[in-house]
Amino acid sequence: MLPARSDVEVRRSARRSRTVSAYREGDRTIVLIPARMSHAEEQRWVAQMLDKLAAQESRRTLGDDALAVRARELSAAYLGGRAEPEQVRWVTNQNSRWGSCTPSERTIRLSHRLQGMPGYVVDYVLLHELAHLLVPDHGPAFWALLEAYPRTERARGYLEGVASAARLPHIPGARGGRAPVPDEDEAPESCD
Repeated sequence: MLPARSDVEVRRSARRSRTVSAYREGDRTIVLIPARMSHAEEQRWVAQMLDKLAAQESRRTLGDDALAVRARELSAAYLGGRAEPEQVRWVTNQNSRWGSCTPSERTIRLSHRLQGMPGYVVDYVLLHELAHLLVPDHGPAFWALLEAYPRTERARGYLEGVASAARLPHIPGARGGRAPVPDEDEAPESCD
């Protein structure tokens, strides 16, 4: 889904002479253009960049069926095929966790906030939840299962960085303003 026009911020730069680029920053889209560009050119480039970002994101986003296939592949590769979920799906109601698992129902849910993140990060969260089908707690046996995945630490660092950035204060006028700081006693991001 394309963002509303009000969710797009155009930043002009005198140093930028020919290139146009765009990226997502939370719920906003930032489009960087040369300062000399006319309003009509700006509008054309914004539309083009929104289309380009949407196409990139749709290629990166797995649907529920593809997510279930990926879960089976990860289970086979890292858990000897022993973790067999009944259902794996994306959900939009997980804002304080990256993923969750209900071992008794053998269901895994991943937060939609993971969509568009690097594949190794999504794989890590999916593997984390698959491991909970075998070991429900976060004890040594659980973490031993995740040692087989070579990008565990890198993925955890990426997720910690995303969670930390979301808690940075918004400074008006600063490049890349952030969301407000949550209460100090708010729980940190977790997978389950």
